[in-house]
Amino acid sequence: QVQLVESGGGLVQAGGSLGLSCAASGRTFSSYIMGWFRQVPGKEREFVAAIYCRGGATYYADSVKGRFTISRDNARNTVYLQMNSLKHEDTAVYYCTARIVCDSRWPPASYDYWGQGTQVTVSS
Repeated sequence: QVQLVESGGGLVQAGGSLGLSCAASGRTFSSYIMGWFRQVPGKEREFVAAIYCRGGATYYADSVKGRFTISRDNARNTVYLQMNSLKHEDTAVYYCTARIVCDSRWPPASYDYWGQGTQVTVSS
């Protein structure tokens, strides 16, 4: 069982920046593929970004490419999402997710564990 705890959400003005963190349990964090998704009420959960195990490749949704950066610190069992040039349409609950098998399929088709989410609100 892997537990994921997000932090760092809040209210920010359009054009501003916000950083999210996700702390994960488990002794083999470096072998997890980590990701971020977001969801707006009434809509499906949307992929945002992913980072391969051991901090290799990254992958982004087109809507955030060039504005968001995903990174990880394997020593701290933590994955980050730095969000810059925020837009009102980035408002959502952001979820951290983990895939515990570091396989070759990239980006992953599915994830195994999810955090409870953190609210990000961007005022226009």
